[in-house]
Amino acid sequence: QVQLVESGGGLVQPGGSLKLSCAASGVTFSTRTMSWYRQVPGKERELVATITSSGITTYADSVKGRFTISRDNVANTVYLQMNNLNAEDTAVYYCRVQTLYREYWGQGTQVTVSS
Repeated sequence: QVQLVESGGGLVQPGGSLKLSCAASGVTFSTRTMSWYRQVPGKERELVATITSSGITTYADSVKGRFTISRDNVANTVYLQMNNLNAEDTAVYYCRVQTLYREYWGQGTQVTVSS
């Protein structure tokens, strides 16, 4: 059974940093593209960043230059380093993996940027 467990969210001041983690199990992690999404109440879930099995990364325009996605294929974990955070980054952050049959999501971790 595939499980994704996010952690690392919290309250941070504008300009601050957070590092999110997503630990995966039940999936051949090293062969899978992993993604981070975020969602604000009343809005659609938004793709934030993606990293392929070979380490190619893509980012939403709104986070380019501030966020970095990375992966550890030994620890089966994908990370999202978030720097220079602002209020518009406040959201629940989810990680996602697509397998041959379906997609899986974690439970989400809340990030709140506020002074």
